[in-house]
Amino acid sequence: MSSSFKLSIIIVSACLHGLLVSSSTGRPGHGLIGYGISMYHPLCAFACRDVLSSSILNCSEPMDMSEMGMDMGMDMGSDTSPECYATDSIFLETLAYCMSTHCQDVAVWALEKYWNMNVAGNQLHQPIPKATYQQTLANMTTEPTDTLVMGESLNKTMIVPYEDYEASYNAQGVFEEMEENHEKYGIVLLVTGSAIPIAFSLLRFVPFPAALATKLNAWFIDPPLFGSRHKTPIAGLFHMPTRGQAFFIFYLIAINVILSAAGFKSMQPNSWYPTASGSDGEILSYLTNRFGVLSFANIPLIFLYAGRNNVLLWLTNWSHGTFLLLHRWVAWIATLQAILHSVIYLRIDVHNGTHASESKLPYWIWGVVATLCMSILLPSSILPIRKNIYEFFLAWHVLLSIFVLAGCYWHILERFERQWGYENWIYTAIAIWGFERAMRLARLARNGVKTARVTVIDEDYVRINIEDVSGSGHAYLYFPTLTWRVWENHPFSVSSAVLPPSDRPGTLKHDADVEKHGSSADGSDSDSPERLYQSHTKIGLTFLLRTKTGVTGQLRKQVTLPVLVESAYGPHEDLSEYSLLICIAGGVGITACVPYLRAHPGATKLFWGARSQGIIDDMAPSLRGVEQETYIGRRMNITNVLHRELSDSATAAVVLVSGPSEMADEVRCVISELGRQKEGIKVKLVEEAFSW
Repeated sequence: MSSSFKLSIIIVSACLHGLLVSSSTGRPGHGLIGYGISMYHPLCAFACRDVLSSSILNCSEPMDMSEMGMDMGMDMGSDTSPECYATDSIFLETLAYCMSTHCQDVAVWALEKYWNMNVAGNQLHQPIPKATYQQTLANMTTEPTDTLVMGESLNKTMIVPYEDYEASYNAQGVFEEMEENHEKYGIVLLVTGSAIPIAFSLLRFVPFPAALATKLNAWFIDPPLFGSRHKTPIAGLFHMPTRGQAFFIFYLIAINVILSAAGFKSMQPNSWYPTASGSDGEILSYLTNRFGVLSFANIPLIFLYAGRNNVLLWLTNWSHGTFLLLHRWVAWIATLQAILHSVIYLRIDVHNGTHASESKLPYWIWGVVATLCMSILLPSSILPIRKNIYEFFLAWHVLLSIFVLAGCYWHILERFERQWGYENWIYTAIAIWGFERAMRLARLARNGVKTARVTVIDEDYVRINIEDVSGSGHAYLYFPTLTWRVWENHPFSVSSAVLPPSDRPGTLKHDADVEKHGSSADGSDSDSPERLYQSHTKIGLTFLLRTKTGVTGQLRKQVTLPVLVESAYGPHEDLSEYSLLICIAGGVGITACVPYLRAHPGATKLFWGARSQGIIDDMAPSLRGVEQETYIGRRMNITNVLHRELSDSATAAVVLVSGPSEMADEVRCVISELGRQKEGIKVKLVEEAFSW
């Protein structure tokens, strides 16, 4: 046979490999490739079988190449059924002889296992060869002398040429090695993305000197990466990460770039990527598969970081706002990888002339759905949209996320069924999301339907009391009768975990000192434990809200209404090791400060700016006994306040800020500056805020 004809056979074999990959079927695998799933083991046996796959057996049926759009004017292949492979004695003897030649270092039991599972094909239900591997060898009376020619009829037992065997051995071996690398690197992403936050959080238990910890935080953790704004949006579009957040974001970017480029190699001769077509196509195929797997591996992290029932919130001291920031960055990375995966495969199919047929297949369509939805999610999740039309953003975000998961899952299922375990990345993401939603329902079910009592404080603020609910930190409130969108919920800080017997101002003072007893401002004994017991204080949650538009605006018109309480989230950090607690609050930010002020065993000082006197008067009983300065309708000079209060370097102080973005950023910058410039100062910054 001429060399050009043989080259045509090789090229057609490579094309057939691509066609088979696009509609690959086989028995389900369990795990990931290299981690429970083996593609070609033992490799020597698979290589022998691969060479013989293009041979025409006596029981083969002619294959019409024109149906594949590959009419070359000649009969280029055959359709051989599993039953044919399992019963054709010449095929079995040729395969067995090849295996006995090249698999001498493989245990016989492993070869027998391969023989039963893979000679007829790789389906879950298929015929077993009519004779075992050892029986087939024993039935051979003479050794073969003729050499097999790929693509021709196999009408007698033959020797598989070493060059053909080597090309198949290299092709399958390096392909499986690359697939194992893809999965290994995906595991690295998922594990380190979860473990590094835990590891860094454990540093809080290391007894660093307070002054050293202050320096480290002031230089490397607390300040914005650039400029002086963190909570205040840059150009109204995004938030500048802190230096501590930026370190981890840089790691996520760097590790994805490194793992996208590492561990590739090419082997020649290669039956799937022959030298005639160059090794560039081989590496390009490996690269696009790497992008696809890494994008899949990042999807569980996206869902993990986004959830408010994120287990990392329980295991670390990182805030929900930090994880939401990471959620957005990982989403950008995964989307870029998905786009590259799609674009490179588009280029490969166009180059090979298979785009017209491939683009009509279900796996291709579902892949487009997933990539397109991920690409739409990014611009539709920018800060102005999240902030101004949050309810629409949330519903749209959830809907498209469902389509992303469905698209990824069916993309894999239609292309590979469940052979290679790629769908396990999607199962992991679904499990994380399912757990998060189940926890929400459990928290709601635990509290049941309650009644919210609304008290209008003034034109800016309202107070909500909900009886028979316990919790701290913050809670998500659902008001199903205010809107047809019954799933909508909003986070509010818990101002108090106990309620007075009535809403009369005169009785609110008893609510203030259940958690922290102390003398009243006028020196009387009205707040003694005995009087507190007599006041019959009730368990419940109190929230202060600044009313704007939407749900908070509608609440002003209500007196009582049904409410679902999803609580409690974000338990308060233990700050008892600091002898001085300084709280800087703005408006309803006071609600996050009150529990700290009540519970702190040392000295406490409150600096509070508010728009009106009403909220000051409403909170006065809760703040009785707290040293405080209030600023009504005027700006607080935060720099002067902090420089004055932190003048004593010997005092270990913690500064808690809860208020508008500009206030939080100013406090952050002043504390960082003091930590960098003032020797011996011992101060910690705690920020209580919700993030968009």
